[in-house]
Amino acid sequence: MSRILIVEDEAHLANGLSFNLEAEGHEASIADTGEAALNMLTGNSHHFDAIVLDVMLPGKSGFEVAQELRQRQDFTPILILTARGRSEDVLLGFAAGADDYLPKPFELSILLARLTGLIRRREWSHKTPPIAERVDEYSFGDRTIDFVRLQVRTPTAEIPLTVMECDLMRQLILNEGKPVSRGSLLESVWGLREDTDTRAIDNFVVRLRKYLEEDPARPKHLLTVRGVGYEFKR
Repeated sequence: MSRILIVEDEAHLANGLSFNLEAEGHEASIADTGEAALNMLTGNSHHFDAIVLDVMLPGKSGFEVAQELRQRQDFTPILILTARGRSEDVLLGFAAGADDYLPKPFELSILLARLTGLIRRREWSHKTPPIAERVDEYSFGDRTIDFVRLQVRTPTAEIPLTVMECDLMRQLILNEGKPVSRGSLLESVWGLREDTDTRAIDNFVVRLRKYLEEDPARPKHLLTVRGVGYEFKR
């Protein structure tokens, strides 16, 4: 049974989500402000497998909650809820550290599917990979990406990664030496249409370069292919 935290200030929506998640066999808790969510997530007695996070909240916004959690090294998968048609919310959410998004209004079946996917990915990360293309570890230079523990190991540190950061790196590594378009990455990693605004990918790459490159301003491994996307070179 997975424990889900619903961060939503509209009581009818939060209660409806809670009811349906529990009907699917999950355990659901509700926080109606960003501050309440952060308190619940930092309490020693609470552990959650995923977070459904609304953007528009009283007090701290969903973006601020996601960013603060990542700064605290809390990498619980986050599914953000955004207003329909606000692509800037999606991009800001990814930049803050969210793993996936869903526009409002949404279909319950889609939310459940997206949430189940995030939880399953995290569970897979702690078990034997279920398919051949999943990689346990990958080393290059003095860096090692550990896909099981969701981290990058350097000679001096262990840096946590989010589920989506790991999935993005896995996709680039599987295509080592080949340019991969931003649209293709959005489709294969996030399940978004190729015509979605691709700046979200750029934000992830900037963050990954800080972990993977000796000089992020002059990358040697995670390269930009102008007009196309990105290429990984070992």
